[in-house]
Amino acid sequence: MPEKVIIYGKDTCPYTSAARDEYAKKGYDVEYINVKASTENMEKMLKAGGGQRTVPVIVEGGRVIHGFGGT
Repeated sequence: MPEKVIIYGKDTCPYTSAARDEYAKKGYDVEYINVKASTENMEKMLKAGGGQRTVPVIVEGGRVIHGFGGT
């Protein structure tokens, strides 16, 4: 079973898109949460990411990663 990764981001962010593509390509089960879609989604990202407002925030196996520079 593939490992699940949650990616918080926004559709217009190239780093969010790159992270989604890269994790999917490597076989991860990717759950994408668009933080611009609702206040609730933004609050989830802030909680997961320790209050930082940078995207993407990637939650992978209990680790929280801010930003994306490749897997």
